[in-house]
Amino acid sequence: MQTLAPLWLWIVFILFVLAALFVDFVVLKKQGSHEVSVPEAMRWSAIWVALSMAFNVLLWWAFMQDQGSAIANAKALEFLTGYLIEKSLAVDNIFVFLMIFTYFAVPPAYQKRVLMIGIIGAIVLRTVMILVGGWLISQFHWVLYVFGAFLLLTGIKMWWAADKEPNLEDNPALKVLRRLLPVSKHFDGENFWTVQSGVRIATPLLLVVALVGFTDVIFAVDSIPAIYAITSDPFIVLTSNIFAILGLRAMYFLLAAMAAKFHLLSYGLAVILVFIGTKMMLIDIVKIPVLASLGVVIGILAVTMIWSVKTAPAIGPSKTAG
Repeated sequence: MQTLAPLWLWIVFILFVLAALFVDFVVLKKQGSHEVSVPEAMRWSAIWVALSMAFNVLLWWAFMQDQGSAIANAKALEFLTGYLIEKSLAVDNIFVFLMIFTYFAVPPAYQKRVLMIGIIGAIVLRTVMILVGGWLISQFHWVLYVFGAFLLLTGIKMWWAADKEPNLEDNPALKVLRRLLPVSKHFDGENFWTVQSGVRIATPLLLVVALVGFTDVIFAVDSIPAIYAITSDPFIVLTSNIFAILGLRAMYFLLAAMAAKFHLLSYGLAVILVFIGTKMMLIDIVKIPVLASLGVVIGILAVTMIWSVKTAPAIGPSKTAG
């Protein structure tokens, strides 16, 4: 698949991602292990959203110079829609992360590093998956119908399972890891390995990192086809996806503090997946404008979040986001 994005914009994007990861690592090392508070999570979330929108403005300007206002407006809208879809689907991902951390009783001070490593893995894996997905679509148009059907079925399955408590014991990745690795019963700081009776064994934190990475791959199988329903430009698909991922860690600590308030959000995400899957399956029959898709996604999220807040069970005050 081809893109109209100029080479220099690709270079700017790559340099920005590398710089963002470097700054994140420096800040992480400087702060050390600590609980992320709600105000801190809100600040970082705002920063990542602002940077993403700033990149969208740069993207619009770049296309404006080379292709004109019509193409620039279309590409900027595609980026915004893809970014919002990724952010929306990341919410369900975050709730699974919360379940994993709760199951393993990961101290809040250690969660930040786990998520940072998970984000790096997600960037690498999703980049590969996006490029492979783009190649498949360019070579075999019918793959769009397969992606659409998959999203439709996933949305229906998500709706059906929204009220059910997930059982981590049934996770196949966890079962395999426990067979392959001897694991200590206790954490050893932020270490992934420890020594017991002279034998080097894994700590529970290593299992947590592996499960977080595995979970992100599973969710990427849903989210990447969802963006290809909005645009066929691999540059837009990649950048909107990666920018959404970069803010995932701050978003986790923000939503973890108020997960109970958005207890109906899984239903909204299920409806979004059904809508996008249907849109993809009808792509050669009905052309739904990107602006209309954006409006539908925003509308579903708004209704679901407002209704969640109105019907949220009473919960005690939370001291931290961890």
